[in-house]
Amino acid sequence: MSDPSADIARVLVSEEEIRRRVSELAAEVEADFAGRDLVVVGLLTGTLMFLADLVREIDLPLRLDFMGVSSYGDGTESRELVFTKELKLDVANRDVLLVDDILDTGKTLRAVIDKLNGMAPRQIRTCVLLSKKARREYDIPADYVGFEIPDEFVVGYGLDYAEKYRNLPNIGVLKELAVSGEQ
Repeated sequence: MSDPSADIARVLVSEEEIRRRVSELAAEVEADFAGRDLVVVGLLTGTLMFLADLVREIDLPLRLDFMGVSSYGDGTESRELVFTKELKLDVANRDVLLVDDILDTGKTLRAVIDKLNGMAPRQIRTCVLLSKKARREYDIPADYVGFEIPDEFVVGYGLDYAEKYRNLPNIGVLKELAVSGEQ
């Protein structure tokens, strides 16, 4: 088995930068949601690492649930959205923090926000680890953004390519050979 980090052309965001920014985001969330009935909703599966680190840093009572939404196949281009897991918690009249790994076209967040709005939360705020403004098709502002990144396909820290590379501690761009399957 080869080292998955060997397939990375360059690191965009280091492990230390991620750690520092997650702490900063958690502090912002704490300030904004103090005294509120907070429900954190994570979108599976790419947000798993980010979400786990973020909620451990938030020093507030909160409830945690997940929605499954798939918009990527084995490649790098979006396809139709499929909801693969529904919420178990009731979010009516509660403050929702929707956490996702990456705000790309905005298609996924738009669909999830629309679905959540139908459940009558008090408010929905969004928190994304990464934002690619260059690819935005839907006007979806993120309330909390970890990092703005260029329009490149990235992996690591929960983000995958063909279900690989999620366990890398940093965020990087794959070498061309890894994407084409020749490596």
